[in-house]
Amino acid sequence: MQNSCHEPVITAFTATPTYVDTNRGEGYYKALFEKCKQRLDSLKAESTSNSDSNIYEILEANDINRRDFLKWVSATTATLMLPSFFEPLVAEAAEMMNRAPVIWIELQDCAGNSEALLRSSAPTVDDLLFDIISLEYHETLMAAAGHQADKQLEDGMHTFKGKYILFVEGAIPVKDKGIYGTIGASGETFEEHLKRLSADAAAVVAVGSCATFGGIPAAAPNPTGAVGVSDIVKGKPVINIPACPANPANMVGVVLHYLMTGTVPELDHLLRPKFAFGYRIHDNCERRAHFDAGEFVEKWGDAGAKNNFCLYKMGCKGPMTFNNCSIIRYNDGTNWPIGVGRGCIGCSEPDFWDKYAYERPMANAGIKAPGGGVEKAIDEFGMGLVTAAAVGIGIHAAISAFAGKKSTEGDN
Repeated sequence: MQNSCHEPVITAFTATPTYVDTNRGEGYYKALFEKCKQRLDSLKAESTSNSDSNIYEILEANDINRRDFLKWVSATTATLMLPSFFEPLVAEAAEMMNRAPVIWIELQDCAGNSEALLRSSAPTVDDLLFDIISLEYHETLMAAAGHQADKQLEDGMHTFKGKYILFVEGAIPVKDKGIYGTIGASGETFEEHLKRLSADAAAVVAVGSCATFGGIPAAAPNPTGAVGVSDIVKGKPVINIPACPANPANMVGVVLHYLMTGTVPELDHLLRPKFAFGYRIHDNCERRAHFDAGEFVEKWGDAGAKNNFCLYKMGCKGPMTFNNCSIIRYNDGTNWPIGVGRGCIGCSEPDFWDKYAYERPMANAGIKAPGGGVEKAIDEFGMGLVTAAAVGIGIHAAISAFAGKKSTEGDN
């Protein structure tokens, strides 16, 4: 008979991980492969306003050789949760990025997501693909201004009606009939502007935390009534790529998926692509072992901080934040906030500025983490493990013995 006191221990060590199921069976992927191949073949026959761009010439001009490109292809295929035999299709889709007409508008924002693309000291393949893409309009990057810029926008919408991908950066103020954000001489509000441009788009991609959930402009008391794109755009596929800023790799991943399949990637309940936001930061954090061992930074500059212990008690929100930045990282892929000793602030989650962006554990704030789990009893979780390794070994041994006994009883 199982001892009831073992229940919490067994539950802790045998709980099913919250990972995304990445294996859907051979039949599914073979059918998807054929669908993607047919889609790319049809795209080859389409014209584009950026047909002279050659990916290999651009990569070579930036000292990225073909071997580096193929490494990127392998990594991107894995990021998109596709088997390795999709790599030739991912490479082909990258070569045809100029077949993806993009209109990029900025609303109530700081242009941080655009800056993330522009400020690379050594451009990655992801950054350079935005040089190849058929970018029909981007007010920060384009030379045209005023009425000329307006004309370029209208021409792009007309030429690629029903085909262009609308990228939106920034929140939408709706209070007082939207007067806190207007466009040029026309006086068109951000809300009106977004509705008009999204009407003829194939899909709408909200880039950054402001565009997805309102971000900092929507922080209390939200004086302009800022909201996210999905609160305004209805009847169109909306893809949210939150974070502050959004990672270029995730933007490229969405475009590549659309090029290959003609559809948006699988989304979670917050309209985020699962390939990028299907995992908690905590699950892939380099400091996770310290969390499991009950080793935490208790004060800035203490011995724990010097030894890269877990930052949860200093307010890290990794256990309740879903994003892949712990895997693909920032700054040319070299680092990320936790890597430099600063806890996650949950910037890819709704209402992050009000709920997450402060240096205290969520449990101390009386806010329950999404899905429960680690927030409930972080100190309890580590108490048996922090005292001595022997305790942990004993627990594992007890569980193993119990599991073996149960298996034997089952066989009999």
